[in-house]
Amino acid sequence: MGLIYLGALAISLTGMVVLDRRFTLFFWQDARRASIVLAAGVVFFLVWDLFGIGLGIFFRGETSFMTGLQLAPELPVEELFFLILLCYQTMNVFAAAVRVVDAAGRRRAARNNPTTAPSPVRSDLR
Repeated sequence: MGLIYLGALAISLTGMVVLDRRFTLFFWQDARRASIVLAAGVVFFLVWDLFGIGLGIFFRGETSFMTGLQLAPELPVEELFFLILLCYQTMNVFAAAVRVVDAAGRRRAARNNPTTAPSPVRSDLR
């Protein structure tokens, strides 16, 4: 029972990879840049967690769904996987949002500029 949360995180990460691959969002667009961004995000949040733990703000809750393995005092191994998922999901959503906004802008520009928009062909006007 102690692997349920870690397993759920692994399944969720797999889903993020599948979405990334299918829509070429983050790693499949530029793996080097994505690795740097993901690592920077995970390190930032790990440092944030360590400060919170050091200040007594964050603590590890006991539950039977977690492995019990810790990276540091009060820092369970599941937290690392959660942070990877959080950062990966954020970058996938960001990349998808940029793509949607860009497409909307191109459609708006084409609609407002009649020279670039295809002219409608009307068969009833001869």
